[in-house]
Amino acid sequence: MPVLAGAEPFSHRGDGTGALLCHGFTGSPQSMRPWAEHLAAAGLTVELPRLPGHGTSWRDMSTTTSDDWFAEVEAALLRLHRDCDDVFVMGLSLGGCLALRLASVHPDRVAGVVLVNPSLVMENPLLPLAPLLRWVLPTTRGLASDIKKPGVHEVGYDRVPTAAAATLPRLWRATRRGLPGVDVPLLVYRSAEDHVIGPRSLRMLDSKVATTVTVRTLRHSYHVATLDHDSATIFDGSLAFVREHSTSGEGTHR
Repeated sequence: MPVLAGAEPFSHRGDGTGALLCHGFTGSPQSMRPWAEHLAAAGLTVELPRLPGHGTSWRDMSTTTSDDWFAEVEAALLRLHRDCDDVFVMGLSLGGCLALRLASVHPDRVAGVVLVNPSLVMENPLLPLAPLLRWVLPTTRGLASDIKKPGVHEVGYDRVPTAAAATLPRLWRATRRGLPGVDVPLLVYRSAEDHVIGPRSLRMLDSKVATTVTVRTLRHSYHVATLDHDSATIFDGSLAFVREHSTSGEGTHR
């Protein structure tokens, strides 16, 4: 299946500090590419994988599940861990959920987590019916391009495949169960106005993790804040976070 222009994965070999970036549901690496390039330019080793079924077509995505998406980022984490002394995991929206799941499943391989508008709970009341609706309603309205900045477009789907969406609750439940085991530095960026993810996810996160959650509000961005007005705040803040919490002494030289 051809990959959409701009949706290609990104990889960069840098120093002994690694960063794994996870994009969101129905999105693509394009939404995280500027962030990945910023970290790479600072000398970090960076992996930005394309989740299975993403960045091609919604029909392709309809054959994939949340287990497939987690397996992809888990494989990337294990590759980074082989080459790096410290690995920091960062995610947007559902990518934030995947990042937290990685931190709970591999606590010895994740040095810290940075999240942007993470998704941890059900926002659509019809989602529990998705396993049945998939037979009569193969897609619903898309979620992409919730961006305040004029002229900026997210490479993602304008339709959500119901079959794939039906597998989200399993990932959310597994991630929430593992939150008490997340005890690494945790930085969250939260848009003041987000038309995709409500405030319940952040409340859930703050109430369950074993670590202190540092929250920074983005006043000038919508959901896809990594492509919005506050993107530089996220990029610079995450790099400072890595430099503060890296134990290797690398990733701090620039």
